[in-house]
Amino acid sequence: MENVITEDHKINHLLEQLVKNCSFCKSSKDEKLIRKAFKMANEAHKGMRRKSGDPYIIHPLEVALIVSEEMGLGVTSTVCAILHDVVEDTDLTIEDIENAFGKKIAAIIDGLTKISGVFNKESNSLQAENFRKMLLTLSEDVRVIFVKLADRLHNMRTLGSLPRNKQIKIAGETIYLYAPLAHRLGLYTVKSELEDLSLKYRYPEVYHEIAEKIKLTEERRLHLINHFSLPIIDALDSNGFRFHISGRPKSIYSIWQKMHQKNVTFEEIYDLFAIRIVFDPDPNIPEKTQCWNIYSIITDIYAPKPERIRDWVSTPKANGYEALHTTVMGPNGKWMEVQIRSNRMDEIAERGFAAHWKYKDKTGTESELDKWIKRIRETLESPTGDAMEFLDDFKLNLFSSEIMVFTPKGNIITLPKDSTALDFAYEIHTEVGNKAIGAKVNHRLVPLSHALSSGDQVEILTSDVQKPTMEWYQFVTTIRAKTALKNALKAEIKNRTEVGKQILIDKLKELNLTPSSRILKKLVPAYQSSHKDELYSKIGSGIINLDNLKEVLSKNTKNKWVRVWDLSVGRSQKKSGRKEEYDSRGTLILSEPVVDEESLYILAKCCNPIPGDEVVAVRQENGNLLVHRTDCNTAVKIMSSQGDRLVAAKWTQHKVLSYLARIELSGWDRFGVYNSITNTITKELNISMRTINLHGHDGIFNGTIDLYVHNTNDLNNLIMNLVKLRGVDSVHRIEVKE
Repeated sequence: MENVITEDHKINHLLEQLVKNCSFCKSSKDEKLIRKAFKMANEAHKGMRRKSGDPYIIHPLEVALIVSEEMGLGVTSTVCAILHDVVEDTDLTIEDIENAFGKKIAAIIDGLTKISGVFNKESNSLQAENFRKMLLTLSEDVRVIFVKLADRLHNMRTLGSLPRNKQIKIAGETIYLYAPLAHRLGLYTVKSELEDLSLKYRYPEVYHEIAEKIKLTEERRLHLINHFSLPIIDALDSNGFRFHISGRPKSIYSIWQKMHQKNVTFEEIYDLFAIRIVFDPDPNIPEKTQCWNIYSIITDIYAPKPERIRDWVSTPKANGYEALHTTVMGPNGKWMEVQIRSNRMDEIAERGFAAHWKYKDKTGTESELDKWIKRIRETLESPTGDAMEFLDDFKLNLFSSEIMVFTPKGNIITLPKDSTALDFAYEIHTEVGNKAIGAKVNHRLVPLSHALSSGDQVEILTSDVQKPTMEWYQFVTTIRAKTALKNALKAEIKNRTEVGKQILIDKLKELNLTPSSRILKKLVPAYQSSHKDELYSKIGSGIINLDNLKEVLSKNTKNKWVRVWDLSVGRSQKKSGRKEEYDSRGTLILSEPVVDEESLYILAKCCNPIPGDEVVAVRQENGNLLVHRTDCNTAVKIMSSQGDRLVAAKWTQHKVLSYLARIELSGWDRFGVYNSITNTITKELNISMRTINLHGHDGIFNGTIDLYVHNTNDLNNLIMNLVKLRGVDSVHRIEVKE
């Protein structure tokens, strides 16, 4: 009884907190709407509990608090957050929501409700389809994605109560799609927390190790920040600026990413934290001018690193982010990153889209964010039938790095990094892309595959006789270009198919024959086609001429048929007598794999996991398990699209089999260094080498060695021993790409 009172008290406390702190709930009408939504959701979810044991209604209330307090959105979004699960998880329908709250809220709830009913699992991924459905609503009302991101954030905060395979699936999906999406919408705080929580559940040991190191260095960091900031504070005060200055460490995920990508230790990262100066702008002076004035004051005190200036004041990022970043040489020879923002810029940076609209240009100028949402709408008007393909294209366009290029008239076009002249052409107009024959970049003639750089001025050259080709698809990046190309090529293929079909009918008529399945069964393999439409298309495009049609038809092709249905898949169909082993939490135990027809699981060639690596298993269609490292790009993609196939896995430590691993070395090319390296590997540690590829130049050596090791302990032990050798500067494990 006491427990029920405590739960009711917690629910009522969350509701009152929501009503009290709602940013835009100013009228009694707004409060009534929130209470009405709560009453409906509370009754619908009555008796339901989450995996953690909490009453289910706590989840939608927490999501509504994130939407209201952390994202700064209004009453409509808050109501949608409270109701976001009622249609999916209870007997209430979209019609019930519409009758009670109107069409707008019902449309957003519909976008947040997962797909159910008939679904072709063979050709698509349910997760990908759900994501596409959500984006369809995003193109009409951006609030759907904010509620979804808040829902995902609360789920990540409470992920500890789920089994390991679910944790891996949800964390992988989060880092693959939701964190980049939060970044794209300018929600820096949400994006950082999603990244950190994803890392926490994908690599718990790494996460806790970095968190502990940040905590241990806190006192030294505060001392360094104070020492660095005092001269700046004095100078800004004397120049009449009203400001506040703060220093905080980078997110755990961004620190891990630098360590992972640059193969450096925690101690080797020089920009572990950034100093932020947020000023209250003088209304009589442009904010941009004031940013540069503060920059000038700072660089009078500390020397700047010229190549590390980032001017997002003159040209804001596509997600609306504005700030001036610089890196300066601080006291004690330490590089320090300084971020300069006004109060307005700071709110947009932290709260993203909601704040962006609050400060929207009074002239109604379309922002880059508006243009991005508009591009999604255009893409979704003719979406590809393959949801996975759409998901890949969309992921590519959640770009964190943009380039800004100019039209001949000086208008700015924002594109993803690595975009080509053809991407630019399709960005101008679909017909310009379809008719493009080349481009002039900075008045120099270049091919359509030319990669663009920020600041390029681009002019597209067109011809009325030009048609898109399949080769173009290899060098376009944007969703817009890919969608336009698919549509153009489909139309072209359809036209060629119709023409080819008619040519074949006419040719057969000359031989007094009519098309039939018997005739097509002879012609398809004879003309090296896989099906009749390919045959028609090749005829229509002139690849196949039918001059020898009579000879082909007269040949006896009976013996040339390959009866594929008679072939059996041998090993994959054999039922192994061995059983998969799981621990008490449902985690697959990976003992030494038996490399024969009774193998229970296979090690993925894309990432070559070895015992000791963090791994996840993926159930194949034939029932076999394919084991990937959890940081493998292929595995992360599967987590985000086909999470139901994942099986949590861990190694048991044996020393029977050896596994291939690759290390990268560099150092000083002193006499005898190669001999020291090989002796340490083979004689001291008794490890076999497969290939060695070391080469020296200008007194420096670098290269790779492929080794056979039993597990990650062997490998880490080897790396520690090699680093101790005189002349060896760095040793890192890298991926084996065979």
